[in-house]
This record gives sequence, structure tokens and C-alpha cells, in this order.
Amino acid sequence: MRSTPMMLVIAGLMILLDFYVFQIIKMVSANAGSKTRMVLFAVYWIISVLAIIILFLLPLFDRFPKGVRSTAFALVIGLFLAKLIASVFFLVDDIRRGIQWLAGKLFFTNTEGEGIQDSDKMSRSLFLSWLGLGVGGTLFGSLVYGFSNKYNYKIKRLNLSFPNLPPAFKGLNIIQLSDIHSGSFTNKEAVQKGVQKVMDLKPDLILFTGDLVNNKSEEMEAYLDVFRQLNAPMGVYSVLGNHDYGDYAEWASPEEKRKNLDTLIAMQRDMGWKLLMDENVVFERNDQKIALIGIQNWSALKRFPKYGNLSKAYTGAEEAPFKILMSHDPTHWDA
Repeated sequence: MRSTPMMLVIAGLMILLDFYVFQIIKMVSANAGSKTRMVLFAVYWIISVLAIIILFLLPLFDRFPKGVRSTAFALVIGLFLAKLIASVFFLVDDIRRGIQWLAGKLFFTNTEGEGIQDSDKMSRSLFLSWLGLGVGGTLFGSLVYGFSNKYNYKIKRLNLSFPNLPPAFKGLNIIQLSDIHSGSFTNKEAVQKGVQKVMDLKPDLILFTGDLVNNKSEEMEAYLDVFRQLNAPMGVYSVLGNHDYGDYAEWASPEEKRKNLDTLIAMQRDMGWKLLMDENVVFERNDQKIALIGIQNWSALKRFPKYGNLSKAYTGAEEAPFKILMSHDPTHWDA
């Protein structure tokens, strides 16, 4: 985003979208009063111009708190995507009208026919325009709602039964957490409440299935003391997700990228978590055993690297009649 040519291209696209969407707003507000239209147009252009200004000021936002940077970036991109998706509906209508106009020129010559087409055109155009504005507005509204909703934690309870589960482990209370993405946090107190929710469930075993950060280990630094509070009698175990490897960030060298991953691994050790890197652990109660297998990220999707080695992770767990597999990407199960 800090590349000037790239920012100019994005700004140019934003300006084109601004004018395109504005034409639709003018059309759907044609029957509104002049004062209402004036206020509507002013609000629209103030927001649009501010978004472009913020886009060019983003490099300066490094001096601001992370929450301000994240919010500003999300609002600009969210507004752009909302207008882009809305424009798809507008474009469909423009193409339809273009085809209709061309057909009218080629095959219809009487005025009565053109009048019928025009009446039909207006009703369909208004429908598609309102639909486009509605979809785009809903998308942007969902983004704004998400700023407060990301700390609205949900607990999903599942009662599971397996014929091969050893009786000694019946009633085992396992808590699974995933995709913490600590780089998106801006409210430490709210994160603390989430951790307390987990501990209030009195888990026997806690499993974290990857994506501790968005990109870099430094995102976790401010929250180590919070997540260190997670504990369970059988332990806290984790695996890596696709974001944990630093594949989506720019690094000065491969060594710097590797150091970032090493730091993230050390952080989990510091928090008391046991990171399973293609390995397993066997639990025993009353001479009965179950195994926990943890594999590095492995995806069936071609665009994601396959770091994990299931055969290696499985070795040594054969003796346990019941096994739990921790794997970040759901496509791994399907594959």
C-alpha cells in the first residue's frame, strides 16, 4: 500500500467508482426535495474525498496507535469494496439498457414501442440500482458493526460420543480455540474477558488450532500475559496456522522470516503452551490411552503451502485406540 504508483492506481479506481456511484445516487434521489438531495450529495462527497485523503495519509499512520491504523485502513478498503460490489449491479443494468437501446434502433422504429421500452427500462433500472446500493450498504454496515462485534465471543458446546473412547476418558472436557489473530486486537481488557470465559468452562484440555497472529510475532507481545493465563490439568496444546509462518508479510531476508517464526514458537513455549510440530503426545489414565496428534499447516488448496507431515506426526501414536488430530485447515480433512 505504500508504493506510490499502487496508491495512485487505487486512488484512480476510487475516483472512478465515486463518480459512477454518484450517477446512480442522483437517479434514485430524483424525486426527493432539493434540500434533501443537496445534503445527500454533500455527505456522499465528503465521505468519498476523506477516504482518498486517508489513503494517501496511511504511511503517516505508523505514528498512531494500532487501533487507529487498523480502523482507518479497514474503513477505506471497506468503502472501496462496497462501492465496487454495488457497481456490479449498476453495470449489469447499463449493459442491459445498452442492449435494449441497440435492439430498439435496429428493430423498432415506432415511437409507441420506444415508449413501452422506456417505461420498462426505468422500473428495472431503479430496482437494480436500489439493489446495488442495498448490497453495498449492507457490506459496509457489516464492516462497521464488526469493529465492536469482534469481541462478542460465542461458546459452541458439542457433546460427542465415540465407541472406541476408553472409559477412563469419558466426560473429558476439551476447549478448542482457533484463529486468535492477535494483530487485529485493540482492546486488551476485552481479550482478557475472552480468556476468562474459557477458564470459567473448567477445561480438562485446551487445544489451539492455529493463526495466533496475522503476520508477525510482535503482534502477540502485548497479549502474552493474558494468554499465559490459559491452563488446564492435561495442558494447553497448539499447532501453527497459515498466517503464523509469515508468508503474507514482506521480509528483508529469509533469515528474518525464520527468526520471526522462531520467536512465535518461543512465545508459545513462554505462555506454557505445548506446540506440536508434526508430533504427538499420549495421555494415560488407569492404564488406558488416547493420543493427541498435531500437524503443521497442510491445505488441499494449491495457493497454500503444505508444511505438515501427517505420517511423521502419527508415528508413535499407533498404540492408542483413540486419537485426536489438530490441523488448522479444514480442507485437510476432506483431502
